[in-house]
Amino acid sequence: SGRNRRLAAIPFRGARFTAHGIMSQSQDITRKSASNLALAFILLPREKRVAMSTLYAFCREVDDVADEESEPVERRREQLQEWREDIRLACEGGEPRFPVNREMKPIAAQYGLKRELFEELILGCEMDLDIKRHETFADLELYCHRVASVVGLLSIEIFGYQDSACRDYAIYLGKALQLTNILRDVRTDAELGRIYLPLEELERFNVRPEELLNFEYSDRYRKLAESIAQRAKDFYRKAGATLPKVDRGSMLSAELMGAVYWRLLLKLEKRNFNVFGPRLTRLNKLQKIALILRTKIRMTAGVMTPNYGVS
Repeated sequence: SGRNRRLAAIPFRGARFTAHGIMSQSQDITRKSASNLALAFILLPREKRVAMSTLYAFCREVDDVADEESEPVERRREQLQEWREDIRLACEGGEPRFPVNREMKPIAAQYGLKRELFEELILGCEMDLDIKRHETFADLELYCHRVASVVGLLSIEIFGYQDSACRDYAIYLGKALQLTNILRDVRTDAELGRIYLPLEELERFNVRPEELLNFEYSDRYRKLAESIAQRAKDFYRKAGATLPKVDRGSMLSAELMGAVYWRLLLKLEKRNFNVFGPRLTRLNKLQKIALILRTKIRMTAGVMTPNYGVS
């Protein structure tokens, strides 16, 4: 899930023209996002890059519906139901209304993308309508599965794989990326009145929810964040250990995502997880380009160890 959710969910934006013709709705959304996920598409052949841009655009659109605070919750719930019904049409050979879903229709058919996975992703977005706090880590892990691991499960169908263990890899990596996002975005989420870090973990480290909502950093919070980061690291390592050797080449973009977010987690760690300042922790362009090149070179050279999971 994008988690930087501030685009308005307008179903019928017009297409943009480029030097190469008409840019699709999905490509336009992806181009504007400048996200780490969109960055990873650069390593894909054109056909798969277009397919991933369409998948990414779908994720952004439903994410933005859930996060449009100016709309009443019930209206957002209705809109998500409209997306649920529309993506069903796209996956089952019908005629979807929304432009992104019309672009998704041939892609879903070509790569065998399952309606149930799109619906589970929408369920994850719906959790944000009703849940401002997660009681346990199991609750948070369910959320991470729906908004991140499910995207991974859809993505690997587009990337192509031979060994079914790739599905476990996608699940582990999705949870690792989402937990990294959550640690980075504690202040951003608090501004919306949301706390994703589980309440049972806050209690274990004697951190009151009000401290997060008031952007108060403490040694107690650092220890809490370190505990969550350790869980994220465990998922990174499980992902690296689970990815079948036969599929490492086709998972190049996913491995780049793992490398980028791993470096982001290490950067947060270096700052003692103090994310309560006004500036979001990011990798700069030079760092990202270096990771793209390193990931590409390692894959081309047949290096089998992942570019993440080792400090």
